[in-house]
Amino acid sequence: MAEYTMRTTVARPYEETVQAVRDGLVDAGFGVLTEIDLRATLKKKLDVDVAPQIILGACRPQLAHQALQVEPSIAAMLPCNVVVHGVDDTSTVVEALDPDVMMSFAGEGEAGEALRSVATDARARLTTVLTALDAVEVDA
Repeated sequence: MAEYTMRTTVARPYEETVQAVRDGLVDAGFGVLTEIDLRATLKKKLDVDVAPQIILGACRPQLAHQALQVEPSIAAMLPCNVVVHGVDDTSTVVEALDPDVMMSFAGEGEAGEALRSVATDARARLTTVLTALDAVEVDA
């Protein structure tokens, strides 16, 4: 399977990691627009129990605006999803969609280059967030 996320595993409990990710996103200039608690949703809709997992829809408005100016349809790929997934009591996985993957849709020419610039900025910021989590293992 192709790699499409940037991922790190941290030696921290889930709840503590969620807060650290939120803080890291703010420090990197992102806001959290949406939150989906997968554990609660799947319990409510399907009555199944899964490990704790949340999807944070992160957005850096400046980058979103730049991308939308070049290609309005890029909105379908926004915001940047960051997932925090509890593995056990002492370790948590954090991953984000790699902005470079979105560039496979960017095409060539001036518009493609402008979108690549946005993706490069977003990727650098997300990498900073993941690295700052006291990574045990980073696959970025």
